[in-house]
Amino acid sequence: MKADAAIATGSGSFVLDRIEIGEPQADEVLVQIKAASLCHTDYDSMSWGKPIIMGHEGSGLVTEVGSDVEHLKPGDQVILNWATPCMQCFQCLQGNQHICESNSPVVAGSNGYTPGHAHLEGSKWQGKPIERSFNLGTLSEYSLVKSSACVKLSKAIPFPSASVISCGVMTGFGSVVHAAKLKAGSSAVVLGTGGVGLNVIQAARIAGADAIIAVDVNAHRLELAKQFGATHTILANKEDRGLLGAAQEVKKLTQGRGADYAFECTAIPDLGAAPLAMIRNAGTAVQVSGIEQEITIDMRLFEWDKLYINPLYGQCRPQEDFPELVNLYQRGQLMLDQLITKTYSLDQLQAGFEDMLSGKNAKGVIVF
Repeated sequence: MKADAAIATGSGSFVLDRIEIGEPQADEVLVQIKAASLCHTDYDSMSWGKPIIMGHEGSGLVTEVGSDVEHLKPGDQVILNWATPCMQCFQCLQGNQHICESNSPVVAGSNGYTPGHAHLEGSKWQGKPIERSFNLGTLSEYSLVKSSACVKLSKAIPFPSASVISCGVMTGFGSVVHAAKLKAGSSAVVLGTGGVGLNVIQAARIAGADAIIAVDVNAHRLELAKQFGATHTILANKEDRGLLGAAQEVKKLTQGRGADYAFECTAIPDLGAAPLAMIRNAGTAVQVSGIEQEITIDMRLFEWDKLYINPLYGQCRPQEDFPELVNLYQRGQLMLDQLITKTYSLDQLQAGFEDMLSGKNAKGVIVF
């Protein structure tokens, strides 16, 4: 079959074109994508140096299943996840499904999907096999994925709201609950209040934090942060190197010590060490946004007994965590509908990226 899709050219741009999709192999599922949320990683994929079907956050309906797939059937509503665990490797057996050594598209040394594998033969562009972003490629009318990339929903929720769970919500929520293990009654600082940062804020609220301090250079985003649970806001100065000035404001709000937890959600390399400046001695700093560049850190920021962690994907366990997030949403505790500032059609993708980059959107979602 053929499907319309957004194709990153690898040279900083994308095109909308038709792709060819084959039949599911034994462990694969064909999903009709209903909604795909956008994040900066999707924009960055245009510069990965190779053609790729864009998109890694999405939800949809199963339309076909492979011969070995027993837990899914046509018509099932699913959320897609890019951490597709094998459940057999060392890390999966340790409970670290998000860093599977066999299937992860980002963990060094894992197999993932590579051109030439049978799984890739199912997706072609201009007659040649093409990779799918994070093994998903959700910016397409249909996507052929491994069955382990699908989490079946027993309770229906709007497709756009389901799509934002796929990565941004899971990353933010899991970083608070699984990685930091934030304790009720504690204080937390969140640096950057975009899509991921807002989910860190509401996770801290749900976990019972007493003080949630949002820091951003965008006043509009700080107003959003209040809606999601921030108890205090600090409008930062772009010239504040390492946010050391903002850190002094945080200390004024936390008895002069600093916060118990701080979460970096800006994806700005120069701010990779900033959460260390925000926390008290023996506090926990969490680098959420996935900074991978080389940076310089003043080791005095680690004094004393401070912990710095760098979790991936909120330490996601898809089959357990996604249903939990849906339950929180249905109980009115997790705000998903409110995250979606605007929806777009696929041919409005460029506008969606522009609104994201300008800071207009908490989350933009492509709806098919």
